[in-house]
Parts: sequence; C-alpha cells; structure tokens
Amino acid sequence: MLEIIQHAIASGKKTLSEYESSLVIKSAGVEVVPSVLARTRDEAFQMAEKLGFPVVMKGCSAELAHKTEAGMVKLNVGNSEEAARVFDELMGKMNGLDGVLIQKMVQGSREFVIGLSRDPQFGPCVMFGLGGIFTEALKDVTFRVAPLSKEDALEMIDEIKTKKILGEFRGSPAVDREALAKALVGIGELGMSCDSIAEIDINPLIICGDKPVAVDALVVLK
Repeated sequence: MLEIIQHAIASGKKTLSEYESSLVIKSAGVEVVPSVLARTRDEAFQMAEKLGFPVVMKGCSAELAHKTEAGMVKLNVGNSEEAARVFDELMGKMNGLDGVLIQKMVQGSREFVIGLSRDPQFGPCVMFGLGGIFTEALKDVTFRVAPLSKEDALEMIDEIKTKKILGEFRGSPAVDREALAKALVGIGELGMSCDSIAEIDINPLIICGDKPVAVDALVVLK
C-alpha cells in the first residue's frame, strides 16, 4: 500500500487511479468488488471471462476523477466479444490511460458512502452516510475524529437519519454492521498511519446481500 502511494507522489500525482485506490482501501479492511486491470485487448477478453459476466468496464487513470460524466464507464458488458470491443472504445477515448478496469457487476438496492478528510484542528476525520446519487442531495452523514473504536463506528452507523434501511429492507437481510464498522475503523487507521493521504471517497458502498462492498473509490494525496 505504501509503495503505491510513494510511487504516485514521486510521479507527481495528486490522486490515485481507481484501481490503485481500491488496493489501498482493501489493505485497510474494506471489502472491494473483484477487479482487474486490463492493459491489452487480449487481457480484457480473458480477464472479463475469468471474472464472469456481466462485468463493468471503466477507463482507469489518476487523471480521470469523473468517469461517468466522461463516458468512460460501461455497465452490463455481457460477453467476451463485447468486452474486447468496449476495451477498444474506452482506450480510444482518452490518451494516457493506465488500462481498463474490469469489475464484477454487483447488485444492491442500498448504497452508502465512507470518507476521510483532514480537519486543520482535529486531523483525520471519518465520514459515513447515505451514498450514491443521494449523497449531495440529502447530506445524511455523520463524522468522527480518528482513530475510531468499534463502538465509535457502531454509533456512527446508528446516527444517520435513514438508519432504518440498514435493517431488513424490501426482502433484503439486515446489513452486517460488524463488517461496516470494520471498514470505518480501518479507514480511520489509514488516515492516522499515512499522512500523505488528504482525502478518501468510497461511493458507492453497495450492500450485496448483507455485506458492504466498495465499487468505486478515490484517494486524494496531499
């Protein structure tokens, strides 16, 4: 994890790519959707097949913070031939891509957000709240100063206004709060141990069954 960050800083990067960001948050104990980075058409063909269809394909670069707006995300890619075609399409849209990130397509009706920021007075602070398209609209979030105990994390989970959807919801089981608390504690520890990280944004964190799984992440460097 430290090697990824050190290499990025040495290269003058201000952010990590989504693939690099996912490796960093995974090292902190956050469950991440199965992902691989394809750098050639043949790799895209083979890796997508190995992950199992359908998959999501995304252009991957530290310079690409808003992938959806740039048309660099393709959902529900359903077979190897389509994966190869989408790889060519994404690589042709932008110069300097690291490759194409291929992810297992996951489904879930509940989305949350986990974040890290640095307060000038208090230092690293962890955020948890409602995610996806509702993050900005509803601003249903809560904060704690790192480091967090497991008890702190569980309190955060219960503080959001929409906490009812963490229980049994529309036929889905209650969210695994232990796994969610582990992710919050881990992000707090990451903020404490790595001063080079300015911000972390994990959005959305989709609930698959009862497990929280990160499907997008961005790590911003100082």
